[in-house]
Amino acid sequence: MKRIASIGGILALSLTALGTLGAANAAAQDPILTPILVETVVDTAVPIVVNAVKKKPTGLAKFEGFVIHANSAQVTVRSKDDERAIQSFPLGPDASAKMQLIVEQGGFQYGDKIKIYYDPATLKATKFKGKPSRPA
Repeated sequence: MKRIASIGGILALSLTALGTLGAANAAAQDPILTPILVETVVDTAVPIVVNAVKKKPTGLAKFEGFVIHANSAQVTVRSKDDERAIQSFPLGPDASAKMQLIVEQGGFQYGDKIKIYYDPATLKATKFKGKPSRPA
């Protein structure tokens, strides 16, 4: 039994060696056989811009919805897409001055459409768009 095991081990070792030595060399690509002309070499130091990525100039996020409450300090809005989502935004100085003028004329009423542009980091409204309805 030991003799059969030793013969099997020698055969396995010899087949492994034969398979390793008999295999062809792997080549990733064929070598270039044609000479490279000096005029066809492209300068690789200069990047080629295909399409420039355009960023939003303001960097502000937009929230569309309906007014629940608005005064010169903050505005509370219900989302247009999900009526359970309610968000309050403190107003920045420019938006607060604009809101004060609107409040003096009657202000936003419950349910008026509004778009608020705010800074996502601080949730402070920098500007808003919307037409207030006539006060009742």
